[in-house]
Amino acid sequence: MYAFEIEKPSTIADAVAALKGEEAQALGGGQTLIPTLKQRLAMPGALISLTGISEMKGVCLDDAGAVCIGGATTHATVAREAASPYPALAALAARIGDPAVRNRGTIGGSLANNDPAACYPAAALGSGATIITNAREIAADDYFQGMFTTALDEGEVITEVRFPVPEVARYEKFIQPASRFPLVAVFVAKYADGVRVAVTGASEEGVFRWGNAEEALSEDFSASALDSLLVPAEGMIGDLHGSPAYRAHLVKVMTGRAVTAAA
Repeated sequence: MYAFEIEKPSTIADAVAALKGEEAQALGGGQTLIPTLKQRLAMPGALISLTGISEMKGVCLDDAGAVCIGGATTHATVAREAASPYPALAALAARIGDPAVRNRGTIGGSLANNDPAACYPAAALGSGATIITNAREIAADDYFQGMFTTALDEGEVITEVRFPVPEVARYEKFIQPASRFPLVAVFVAKYADGVRVAVTGASEEGVFRWGNAEEALSEDFSASALDSLLVPAEGMIGDLHGSPAYRAHLVKVMTGRAVTAAA
C-alpha cells in the first residue's frame, strides 16, 4: 500500500465537496477498490469514505411501493430488510461473495464499479431501477455503458437506488467457485407491462438485456418459450473458466431456471 489521505464526511454535501479535491476518490465498502490500490492499479491521493453518511443507508418503500435502498447500504442489510417487499432482490444480496464481503460491500459501490460479473447490475437493469445521485436520476437502461463504465460523472455519488417491485422475479447464477462471482447469471422480472431479462458475467460489454427472451416471455412466461431462441457467442467473454460458446449456452440455461423458479 502507499500513503494517502482519508476523509469520512457525515453528509452527502460534505462528501461531494471533498470529492472535488485533486485526486480524490469515493470509497464505499472497499471490496473492489482496496485490492485495486494494493495492486497499484489506482493511486488516488485521498479516499472519501461514504460509510459514515446515515442518510445513504437503509431500505424503505416510497409512496409508489418501490423499494428504495441507500447507496451506502451493505449487501447484508439488503438481504435482511428487502426480504419482505422484494424477495428476489434480497435473495440476490444474500448470495453475494461471503459473509465478510456482504457485511462490508455496498450496493452503491457495486453499481458505481459496474464489474462485468457483479450481481447488482443485473438486478438494477432487470428491475428497470432508477439510480439516484447527488445531482440527478438515471434510468438503469441509460446507466450501464459497458465494462466498468457507467453514466456517472466525475465526483458524482450514488445516494439511492429505487427498484420497482415486479409481480414475480428470480435471480439465478452459475458460480465461479474461486471468486464467488457468477460465471453467468440472469435476473428475470415480470411486470404488468412485460418481462425484463438482464444478464451478467457473460458479455465483454458487461451487463445487458436479452431482448428476444423478453419478447418471448412476455407472451408466455415459461421456460419452454425460450426453446427456439439462440444466444450468439460473438461478444461473449472467453477465459480459462469458459469459452464464449459455453457462456452463451449458460445464458439460456440460467434464464430458463430463473423463469421456472419464479413461475
